[in-house]
Amino acid sequence: MIPEQVIEQIAAANDIVDVINGYFPLKRAGAVYKALCPFHREKSPSFTVNPARQTFKCFGCGAGGTVFKFVELYENVHFPEAAKRLAARRGIRFEDEPLSAEEDARHRMKSRLLALHAAAAEWFHRILLKSEAAQHARNYLKSRGITAEVAKSWKIGYAPESWDALSQWARSKGYYDAELIASGLVTSKESEEPNRPTRYYDRFRDRLMFPICNDIGEVIAFSGRVLSAEAFGGKYVNSPETPIFTKGKVLFGLHKAKRALIDSGTAIVCEGQVDLITAFEAGVRNVTASQGTAFTENQASILKRFVKEVVLCFDSDAAGLKAAEKTLEPLLDVGLSVRVATMPEGHDPDSFIRSEGGEVFAARIAGARDFFEFQVERFAASPEFTTPRGKADFARKMAEGVSLISDAVLREAVIQNVSARLEIPAAQFAALLKRSNRPAKQEWKHDAAQEGEPPSTPPLPPMSNTIRILCRLALVNEDTRQWLLARKWEALLAELTDGEILACILRGRFNPAEPASLSTFIATLPPAEQAAIADLLAESLPEVADPLPIVTDCWRDLERRALQNRRDIATARLRQPGLSLEEEMKLQKQVLDLTQRLTHITRPLSPPP
Repeated sequence: MIPEQVIEQIAAANDIVDVINGYFPLKRAGAVYKALCPFHREKSPSFTVNPARQTFKCFGCGAGGTVFKFVELYENVHFPEAAKRLAARRGIRFEDEPLSAEEDARHRMKSRLLALHAAAAEWFHRILLKSEAAQHARNYLKSRGITAEVAKSWKIGYAPESWDALSQWARSKGYYDAELIASGLVTSKESEEPNRPTRYYDRFRDRLMFPICNDIGEVIAFSGRVLSAEAFGGKYVNSPETPIFTKGKVLFGLHKAKRALIDSGTAIVCEGQVDLITAFEAGVRNVTASQGTAFTENQASILKRFVKEVVLCFDSDAAGLKAAEKTLEPLLDVGLSVRVATMPEGHDPDSFIRSEGGEVFAARIAGARDFFEFQVERFAASPEFTTPRGKADFARKMAEGVSLISDAVLREAVIQNVSARLEIPAAQFAALLKRSNRPAKQEWKHDAAQEGEPPSTPPLPPMSNTIRILCRLALVNEDTRQWLLARKWEALLAELTDGEILACILRGRFNPAEPASLSTFIATLPPAEQAAIADLLAESLPEVADPLPIVTDCWRDLERRALQNRRDIATARLRQPGLSLEEEMKLQKQVLDLTQRLTHITRPLSPPP
């Protein structure tokens, strides 16, 4: 449970316009900002952000709420995670208990390393764009069809051919040697001679630099591509694991692609950074890539948050197919279905897109085959398919893969399909499954209660115009709020079917004049109440200097409705058979009393729309 004071601190530190502008551009339209809604397809912008109230509202699909709700919807996470990401964005700590000296040191180091990586990315990028020494790097990008605009969008950079250019620059910016070593950007070597100082070397030299970001866009590592065929070392050199970077928990490009992943329900997994960037810039944006290794369970679980299926799009050579096979297990283990898209011989996704275009590439992805069908077709084209020994060996290999499928129904369907293609009995193939008796993993379902979120609630009943006006004023006007709180509101609202949301607002502890306080109150409510209040805040308020006369009229209308409800109930009870004389007289008196009280309540003026 996140303390309310922490939520309010997070809300105050994260201006909703700044946060949303970090995802897509907003355009000012008078006192508000507008954009095309990211949550549904539209041609005219109906997504509105109100900086004064610190809320957003789409008048097309109905999505709305505070900065917390926006991050929940856009990032496809629940409230605690949304709050955590917003806190991290502004350097706010979550811990309820004071940190130990060791924990505080780790926290400070992570903050310093994030700042160092952000600054280093800008430094590498500036050298690529402006330094004469980076001309061959610019030539390489041009040969791969990567323009200056694309390089700027992805913050591609260049590490100069120097042993210590980065080290010297970083020290000039106030970073210490211990921080440079911890970042992985610099390595050290102890001198073999006594009393000689330790020598420090830049890890990346004469390489094209691709920043690796976490899923909120912070630079946490780099991948450096060699530019010279004679250069020492591998084609790619990646940052080592550091306090801010764990290779098996990061997907390249996710911070840019996650909205497209959610919209499409499919993730296209490429091998390299250039493949991904080329596809993304060609309009195929639901793409991501691992960090040069087979997928891990953590990476598969991350994808599961956004999509239901994965299309593996690796090179068509033996190494690419082997990489696809290694990627299979973690994807199937988390319940994702897997298809395979192959490139023509001699092509990778980058070269194919540059040759044929993004639309042809997208069509090839759409026609990707189920992984197991793809494997059977490959085997059927081999000479071993005609031999009993070859079929037996392949059946055992296929069984290892099919046994990974967590969904029992899907697993049975694949067994039937594969056994038919291999021309062996389904029962015989099923017997080969090494883990066929393993309990199938449950499909991933978010249990809101386990993460501190309240369970989903049914929609609230429709509100009358009178209730809507009182709610709108109580949310933004302190005088109205105090006037209502001075009434016997709890008893009255309990009698009205649409009084729940107004009672919720009056029970809340917030200052209408402070957007952060109001955002904190909204963020702690169940989803149905959040949605209702988002709708209310999106509505215009009556243009009056003093709202209290309107509030008084509206309150009298609620009193009238409550009295009328009581009279209707009493009248209905009078019609019930078997009443005693005493009960009948008591109910008649009650009806008469309520009728007289109703005549003394002046019906309010028609509330303004």
